[in-house]
Amino acid sequence: MDIECQSEFIKVNNKLYPCTVSVAMDLVGGKWKAVILYHLMDEEKRYSELRKALPGVTERTLSIQLKQLEEDDLISKKVYGKKPPLKVVYSLTEFGKSCTPMLNAILGWGNMVATQKGEFVKA
Repeated sequence: MDIECQSEFIKVNNKLYPCTVSVAMDLVGGKWKAVILYHLMDEEKRYSELRKALPGVTERTLSIQLKQLEEDDLISKKVYGKKPPLKVVYSLTEFGKSCTPMLNAILGWGNMVATQKGEFVKA
């Protein structure tokens, strides 16, 4: 029996999910979460570096997504200093690092789609 079929629902963090795919998609789904995780795979980044790497995201959306990823223990946030301007650095947690194979698979598939069905253009 597949793990996702062991019961009617899966309960994670007091939320009920119909299958394990919905658990994963709640954690990393949406337009920006996986992209944020991808940009943190190799090194920690400051908020401004993430903002620069994601030119299409609004500051509000980036802040919300970072907060959700932190609440789900996929990323950690370190604040340096006590007076503004504060240095804030984001990095993957050990749990966040566990999604690296999935991010690499998405990257590989995206590269294939881009080369087969798309074209690289300058803005």
